[in-house]
Amino acid sequence: MTKKVRVRFAPSPTGPLHIGGVRTALFNYLFAKKHGGDFILRIEDTDQNRYVEGAEDYIVESLNWCGIPFDEGIGRDKGFGPYRQSERKHLYKSYAEQLIDSGMAYYAFDTAEELDSQRKACEAEGKTFIYNWQNRRQLKNSLSLSPEEVQSRIGSGENFVIRFKSPQDETLKLKDMVRGEIAVDTNILDDKVLFKGDGMPTYHLANIVDDHLMEITHVIRGEEWLPSLALHVLLYRAFGWDAPEFAHLPLILKPTGKGKLSKRDGDKLGFPVFPLEWKDPKSGDVSRGYREDGYFPEAMINFLALLGWNPGTEQEIFSKEELIRSFEVERVNKSGARFDPEKIKWFNHHYLQQKDDASLSSAFAALLQSKGINTSLPLPRIVSLVKERATFVSDLWEQASFFFEAPVSYNEKAAKKQWKENTADLMRQLIEILEKVTDFSSSKTEESVKTWIADNELGFGQIMPPLRLALVGEMKGPHIFDITEILGREETVNRIEKAVKILEQH
Repeated sequence: MTKKVRVRFAPSPTGPLHIGGVRTALFNYLFAKKHGGDFILRIEDTDQNRYVEGAEDYIVESLNWCGIPFDEGIGRDKGFGPYRQSERKHLYKSYAEQLIDSGMAYYAFDTAEELDSQRKACEAEGKTFIYNWQNRRQLKNSLSLSPEEVQSRIGSGENFVIRFKSPQDETLKLKDMVRGEIAVDTNILDDKVLFKGDGMPTYHLANIVDDHLMEITHVIRGEEWLPSLALHVLLYRAFGWDAPEFAHLPLILKPTGKGKLSKRDGDKLGFPVFPLEWKDPKSGDVSRGYREDGYFPEAMINFLALLGWNPGTEQEIFSKEELIRSFEVERVNKSGARFDPEKIKWFNHHYLQQKDDASLSSAFAALLQSKGINTSLPLPRIVSLVKERATFVSDLWEQASFFFEAPVSYNEKAAKKQWKENTADLMRQLIEILEKVTDFSSSKTEESVKTWIADNELGFGQIMPPLRLALVGEMKGPHIFDITEILGREETVNRIEKAVKILEQH
């Protein structure tokens, strides 16, 4: 019987979640959902010195906002908890001791100063110091000391660590779902510390033990963990456990394509690198977030999914359900993916167009209220007329502000070009026509005005551009008679009269 797929996202609560982390969570989520499995959130908080207040809540809120909630984790215990590593620390010592008993690990008593002098001695000879099979028997550990001395040192409270005993003269054949087969010569591996003198495990031990106890079947993580793959596979072997399958995701690169994307790149080029706004609890500094910048979660998820994963088709727009159906780890690229801040805007523009006018108009109404504008104008109709040019809800204001605020000035260049000597007279005549229109709907008003233009052998260029200038203040906006219908007769006439009065003087 095949095991149920169980994957985990295991961030450290050391600050806000970078979008590289969001993408790792997303790929885990998509893989789990495709295979009918579970997506687990585990908080790796063993490094208490780097713990940041509020970071854990931020991670949970980010995943929920992105629409990739975890099935299992803090507050959702399915029998594999606790899900904070700090609450599991009582587990790890016995596993470290198990490795000592089986001869796969050993106690080491070398002080930081002793190791530093070893390092310097090697550097003086142009070599690199590696604590492993080459020198472990010359160093201060339970392989070189007698059992009695080891017990005496531990009994007297001397500081020690537990190191893994890397094998010698072996070529490890490792499998990665993204990179294929990787060969590693064990002679170049060092004997990593698994358990520290302060009674806390290192990441390597805690990670393996937790993944085993939580029955994780696939480990999908960033490529920065690739150098640790050999050690992790060896640890599974040392415990006699089946290792999960591994997949290492490519880096997200700067927009230039050179180097890993950082917060500094976002600050410099003016885009966020975090899903939500983050306020540093110590400095009070605020970092921008995609949510607060007006992006839709579905735009962000669609964009991130295609950063390093290729569906094998030309399709770019994917709903979450389509991503789940299409996602295959084997189609993740090996090379880094360049972050393009313009492309995520393109996705946002697409998703804004897909939103129904009613939901957009309620977001727009909130924006208007924040500007102190209460209106009885038909917001869904206004939104439908201007949204094509909008990428964010905030752009709706730029495109439609003239509906709510009559122009107080007129674009100088347009006024010079459109407002001729006889324009004021023509606008007065137009007012008379508009006063007579019984049905002020867009189509009926347009019909009456066009008939008047034709009957008087006028050109459309003599009437339409000055009318737009009068109503909008510049040469932009939707169909002019849609504007007149929304403004209504009284406001339309008032605006034309005001324009005549101001522009006639110029």
